[in-house]
Amino acid sequence: MVSVPSTNHNGGAGSANASTRASPAVSTANAATNGLPLTNGAKPKTQVNSNGYHPTNPQLPLSAMQSPPLDLLAVERRGQPTASREHVKKTRLFGLEEAPTYRPTSEEWKQPLEYIRKIAPEAQAYGLCKLIPPDSWNPDFAIDTKTFHFRTRKQELNSVEGCTRANLTYLDALAKFHKQQGTNLNRLPYVDKKPLDLYRLKKAVESRGGFEKVCKTKKWAEIGRDLGYSGKIMSSLSTSLKNSYDRWLSPYEDYLRQAKPGVYQQLEYEYGGPLTPSPAHSPIKRSSVNTPSSIRAKSPARNATDALQASISGSKQGGDRDTTMTDAPSRTPQPASGGFTAINTGGFTAVNSGFTSVNRAAPSDPKGFTPPPPRRIDSPASVPKDVPEFRASGLGQANALKRQLSFDSVESAKKENSAEKEESEGGSRRSKRLKKESAPTVAGSHMSMFRPSAPRLPPDEPSPTGEKCDICAKGDDVGFITICESCDHGYHGSCLDPPLKAQPDGEWNCPRCLVGDGQFGFEEGGLYSLRQFQEKAAEFKQSYFESRMPFDPVLNCVRPVTEDDVEREFWKLVASIEETVEVEYGADIHCTTHGSGFPTPERNPCNPYSTDAWNLNNLPLHPDSLFRHIKTDISGMTVPWVYVGMIFSTFCWHNEDHFAYSANYQHFGATKTWYGIPAEDTEKFENAMREAVPELFETQPDLLFQLVTLLTPEQLKKAGVRVYALDQRAGQMVVTFPQAYHAGFNHGFNFNEAVNFAPSDWEPYGLAGVERLQQFRRQPCFSHDELLWTAAEVPVSSLTIQTAKWLAPALEKIHARERDQRDAFIAKHLENSNHQCALTSQSTEANCTMTFQVVDEEVPEEEYQCSYCKSFTYLSRFKCLKSGKVLCLLHAGYHACCDMPESQRFIGQEHAMYYRKTNENLDEVYRKVADKANMPEAWEEKYDRLLEEEATPSLKTLRTLLNEGERIPYDLPSLPALREFVDRCNEWVEEATNYTVRKQQNRRKTEKGSLIRNHKTVGQTYQDRKDRDMRKVDNIFRLIDDADRIGFDCPEKHQLQERAADVRNWQKRAEQALEHILGLSQEAVEELIEEGRTFNVDIPELDKLSAVAKQLRWSNNAKANRNKVLTLDEVQAILQQGAALEIPLYNDHMKWYNDKYQAALQWQTKAMELINADAIHYPQLEALSSQVQVNSLPVSADLLSTVDQILHKQRDAHRQVIDLTERSRDPDYKKRPKYNEVAEVLKKVDELNSKPAGTIDLEKEQRRHEDWMRKGKKLFGKTNAPLHILKSHMDYVHDRNLDCFDIVSDKPRLPAEPSSRATSEERELKSNRQWEDPTPREVFCICRRTEAGLMIECELCHEWYHGKCLKIARGKVKEDDKYTCPICDWRVKIPRDAARPKLEDLIAWQEEIPNLPFQPEEEEVLQKIIEKALEFRQHISGFCNNGLTTASEADTQRFYLRKIEGAEILLSHETNFFRQELHKWHPVAPQPPPLFEVSKSTRKPRPTKLQKLLMQYGVDDPDDLPEPIKGKANSLKRKAQNAEAAQAHSAAASSISHMPGHNTSPSHSLGSNGHPFYRGSQPSTPSLTATNHGHPPPSAGSASSSRPGSSLRPDTMEAEGGPSLHPEFFMSAGSNGQGPRLVPSDASMTLEDRILQGQDEDLIHATGADREKVLEILKKTENGRRRAEDVYGPDVWDSRRGKSFRRSSKLHESQPEDDRVVDKIFLDLTNADEEEGSKKDRQRERGNVSITAESFEAERNAMDMEDSE
Repeated sequence: MVSVPSTNHNGGAGSANASTRASPAVSTANAATNGLPLTNGAKPKTQVNSNGYHPTNPQLPLSAMQSPPLDLLAVERRGQPTASREHVKKTRLFGLEEAPTYRPTSEEWKQPLEYIRKIAPEAQAYGLCKLIPPDSWNPDFAIDTKTFHFRTRKQELNSVEGCTRANLTYLDALAKFHKQQGTNLNRLPYVDKKPLDLYRLKKAVESRGGFEKVCKTKKWAEIGRDLGYSGKIMSSLSTSLKNSYDRWLSPYEDYLRQAKPGVYQQLEYEYGGPLTPSPAHSPIKRSSVNTPSSIRAKSPARNATDALQASISGSKQGGDRDTTMTDAPSRTPQPASGGFTAINTGGFTAVNSGFTSVNRAAPSDPKGFTPPPPRRIDSPASVPKDVPEFRASGLGQANALKRQLSFDSVESAKKENSAEKEESEGGSRRSKRLKKESAPTVAGSHMSMFRPSAPRLPPDEPSPTGEKCDICAKGDDVGFITICESCDHGYHGSCLDPPLKAQPDGEWNCPRCLVGDGQFGFEEGGLYSLRQFQEKAAEFKQSYFESRMPFDPVLNCVRPVTEDDVEREFWKLVASIEETVEVEYGADIHCTTHGSGFPTPERNPCNPYSTDAWNLNNLPLHPDSLFRHIKTDISGMTVPWVYVGMIFSTFCWHNEDHFAYSANYQHFGATKTWYGIPAEDTEKFENAMREAVPELFETQPDLLFQLVTLLTPEQLKKAGVRVYALDQRAGQMVVTFPQAYHAGFNHGFNFNEAVNFAPSDWEPYGLAGVERLQQFRRQPCFSHDELLWTAAEVPVSSLTIQTAKWLAPALEKIHARERDQRDAFIAKHLENSNHQCALTSQSTEANCTMTFQVVDEEVPEEEYQCSYCKSFTYLSRFKCLKSGKVLCLLHAGYHACCDMPESQRFIGQEHAMYYRKTNENLDEVYRKVADKANMPEAWEEKYDRLLEEEATPSLKTLRTLLNEGERIPYDLPSLPALREFVDRCNEWVEEATNYTVRKQQNRRKTEKGSLIRNHKTVGQTYQDRKDRDMRKVDNIFRLIDDADRIGFDCPEKHQLQERAADVRNWQKRAEQALEHILGLSQEAVEELIEEGRTFNVDIPELDKLSAVAKQLRWSNNAKANRNKVLTLDEVQAILQQGAALEIPLYNDHMKWYNDKYQAALQWQTKAMELINADAIHYPQLEALSSQVQVNSLPVSADLLSTVDQILHKQRDAHRQVIDLTERSRDPDYKKRPKYNEVAEVLKKVDELNSKPAGTIDLEKEQRRHEDWMRKGKKLFGKTNAPLHILKSHMDYVHDRNLDCFDIVSDKPRLPAEPSSRATSEERELKSNRQWEDPTPREVFCICRRTEAGLMIECELCHEWYHGKCLKIARGKVKEDDKYTCPICDWRVKIPRDAARPKLEDLIAWQEEIPNLPFQPEEEEVLQKIIEKALEFRQHISGFCNNGLTTASEADTQRFYLRKIEGAEILLSHETNFFRQELHKWHPVAPQPPPLFEVSKSTRKPRPTKLQKLLMQYGVDDPDDLPEPIKGKANSLKRKAQNAEAAQAHSAAASSISHMPGHNTSPSHSLGSNGHPFYRGSQPSTPSLTATNHGHPPPSAGSASSSRPGSSLRPDTMEAEGGPSLHPEFFMSAGSNGQGPRLVPSDASMTLEDRILQGQDEDLIHATGADREKVLEILKKTENGRRRAEDVYGPDVWDSRRGKSFRRSSKLHESQPEDDRVVDKIFLDLTNADEEEGSKKDRQRERGNVSITAESFEAERNAMDMEDSE
């Protein structure tokens, strides 16, 4: 909590700052100082500010204060459990009727003003209504409760009720009068043991004609009964009442009759005009702290109440009479010189005694504490200049504000003043809340009272109150000054009437205080945060009702307080004279300084409610609200005010400024009860108020503007005023309607927010409100004229008719008023001085003393506000150049603005007239709006004139008028009828046009419809039926009748009449044609039909003519087609057309076509029998084909085409067979046909049902040629392979031999080093070498190709070999192993995929070609293979001489042996020679190599058919196969056993014949992981040591002398897999000699290694080429295949069929193009049928594509992988 320093002054017992003490947010910071003693009636000076005190240290701004936040869960809020339940009360206090409650839907809620316009007809009759928003609409509470602080105002409940306040005020003045006369009214007189209400007695006597008349008519007993003295009344009642009146009231009433005129005259003189209507303001009653009246701590109401309480039984305790706020300061009564102690020391204090601090300017001397002298004047800043000094009364200063501050701090006011100045200079919307210094407001709803500037004329310099006489304005130098006890104003004794001869000893009151000026307001309260005020309100409510609620025996506790209890208690307190309860109300709190409870775009831009239409910050500026035309912000009207209430806090009877609508939303808290009076009862209500409290209206005729007076609904209902009530709860909206009075009170702590808005129907009310304000000389909030002209001056395109409708009548009023006032002023101006005036002439040289200007620019509001009636003179203003006063045209010249006489003022000397708009501009703007508003009426007038002038108006004119009406955005009463009429006419025209215009189009539709009549849906059938109805000829005549009946005219009507005449004429001619049809030609009939169709209607004669025309047309067509070749369908169509046209069967054409049709059917039946027979009888088929041509049968074109195709294929096949047979017998075999050509023809022949003659002979020759091909397959070891493999394999052999038999670029050399072994510079040089580089490329291995994949170096010859060529897998070789190649050691077998034929066998095979019937496809490649081999043999023949070789040629011999072993044909002599020689010079094996005569394949046998069958069904035993398959499996099993037995016998014989003559060493046996090429009796390789080598160590100059040891070359390509190497082929690095080593791989483990070791992560994530590698590896084992199917799906192998053994992209990049294709060949090899010679094998072989050498190489590689398993 923030402490705000304040200063307290001891001004007596009650001088403590009640406002400060009652404010939890403010605490004292300095100790109280002692006041100066009173001398000569003077009172201590107090430096006060607008808040009633001036602290030594200024207060902090409210926005800088911090307090504990409010717990929103502890208050009643909508949508929370704490929310009050909505219920309708069946009965209300005073029998009031409930105002309506509405629950709009979410859709209705989107348009606020539209919804209010919807409910207004009903709700306006109640004056107000309640809206319960949809459940989905619940805006957040946007105020920060920590920093929100506000100041309250104090409300004494029995002071706001009019009758009670009048009573108490009268008693207060009566007590002062008697005290001043020396007769203290110590107690009220008693009658019948009850205190006499002197005020009611006075009213009762006045109502009966006065004291004398009552005495004469003896009405005292009647008055006694009216005062409540009924029943047992004393016999002296009349005497007691008469004596009491005569003693206490008569002297005072006599004094009033004498003093009132003077006091009222003084007030009128001060106000600058008649007292009625009164311009006086209603100031807020400031705190009594540091004011002269603060010595008396109690208010007049409390003083009077205490006096009455004292006169009643003294047994009542003070707590029962008065209930104050729980933390309110205690009041210590001032010692009195005599009389009642309960009443203040000097009798009743005047009601206005507590207002003096508000009514006076702040003293200029900040040091003194003496109150200023009693000069009740305004500050110089608030009055016009050059005003003569008048003596002023005690009325407070007035500030011309639109909306006045309620309790904002001085600091915040200064800030807003500066902000306003900046905004106004910037041209933006500026706030008029704080135009000058802060001013007080009064209690009530969100509409506060305005304080118009009264024409008070103060002296030049203000003097302290009491230092000068308030009448003569002189000091005490001319006599003593007496200070009024109530108002603190001073008077000379001689200036008074009657004069005072001596200074009074006791208290003295001036005549004005004894008469009273009617001033009343609320005292300023404390400063609170929301939480502090909540606690205060809750504590007060608890303490008040704690002892007042009865005990509930059912609940066993005090009965809870209900809403009815609070309402009943409120009105009891308001009407009570005996009991005064004071509450506080935080009313009229500005949202701009304190914040709005709704989210705003500035503070909450992301909150959707910040832009919601029902957000009270947006509602006044809604597009349909007229307030959007106001150029400035008006706090409380266009900017919301918030209200923080507590129990019993009230807002008094009032209606809204300018009679506007208002919307009040309760954010949270307790119920707020509202009372409303409809606008129709406004006059009744005001009369009832004046009749009830005429005393208050005497000095305050504008009392109802001040929002400080209540009258109970019961009194109003008695006066005939309708009063309605409703209860507003949290989350609900209350809307009040224009001119409707309303009031209410709070049931507890709550928070409301309210604002005004103005739909278009408000404008008449707004104008009436402005006129009412002008009548009472009160300042309006804004200029009504300015609002209207701002709305009217928009462009015509932006001006809507809806706006013009309400704007035009309003403009008419102000336009007429303005012109009349201008004319009246000009007439008065020219009355005494007839001259050429600028006001009436366009001449600028007018001889006129008055200054005249047209100034259409924005000026401050003070510059165009009438100083007399306070209205805004927006369009014209009259200004006095001497005093600076501005007057409206109504008061221009009449009101004394300066010391000139009236006639001179009208002449205009030193005066000026300013027009904002000229008369022409006024007329133009009004005419524009009036024309816009009159558009609907002008259209209606045009419409009525058209109907009156023409009996059958033109449709074109009607359409034009309709188009104009539809462009008018307004509801035209006649427009729907016109639209309906025009639509009916348009329908007629559209229907009529079908018979007049759209001839060809509808005709085509009719013809098209007849073609598709058999393919219609239900909807189409309905449409056709509708079309047929429309085409009836009767429609034409009906339409003509309809046009006459409708009553309009158009060109189509005349056209239709002409068409009707044409139809009748055509019908006559058609009837004549039907009677003489035999004499008419088809052309004549069709011409007549064509003419009838142009009418676009169905005419009976037309249908008859059409039928006749169709028959004629069919007959002519049938006759013409008899000489044409027709198909069966065409003949059938002719017959069907004839039948449809009812042509008789005996008709010549029908009979002829029927005969043809039957013959054709018989032909088709016979043809189908021949075609579908198992063996086609071609002669019969030929006969059928010829019958069609001879007899012109109308057969089916498709069937005839099928017969011709069969015959054509048969003839063509026969010609080809004969041709091939003849060519195959040509002596020159070069001219014989190719084998593929023959195979293709025979394949086509097989497709025929029967073979042509000569086919069997050709097939015999084919089998003889295929025998030659099988012989070739056998030579290459491909016996079981398909025939087409031969050519592909020979291409592969030739391709391999090109490298191996190369004698040009591949010459003997020392072993080369792979590029990967070279340095980085050498490797880069080699990699950048182009193919055109003359330097020979380095080739290796037996294949004589470049480096690729894994490379292994022989430990003896240092030649590098491909791991793939030797079937050595990367994972099976260790880095320190040593290897001996098969060239150096003949025992090391070279893996071979196929057998290698001997060259001599190939030559013999080639010599058989001339005897073949066809030219073989393999001839060319066979010739190349033989030639290349012979060339190579010739080249190396010099090295194969036994007698000429030496040991030095060993390297050359190894080189050529390596090439011979790599070739795919066997040079047996050269191979055996070089092996023998190498063994002789460099023996490695203990025995010499045997002689090789054959070179067979080392591949693993292919799976048999039985094995394939078992794999297909997933079983291991043939007995487990299905029964239908089991027989075939047993047959295959027997064949396989027989074949194995024969093979075993052959292998045994072969092993015996080739067994070497020496034993193998047992120390070199193969282990379990031995090389797969060495099985069974295969000899093993001995260990290689340095001592058993037959060749010398490499020399220093050799290619390998520089390296420490040979190694296996690593490569970036991963091995495709392969068999394990024999472990004894490799030696550890620690053995003797330099053995080969593996070069470490770049990666720690290859993909193959990871897969083989079961690391599934790579298996799962492998993609692309890596996935293919994974599948290649997994398919080698059964477990791997299952694993692949689990991961990739069961169809993974199907999707890879044909590409299962594709190599990775790296292999493709690192190997030559020749080594890349393998898959297809391998599949052909594995899937080929082992049976030869069958017909199906030949068909399959003929259909297969050719295989290249590249694909065969890929096949071989794939089979190598399979063998490695």
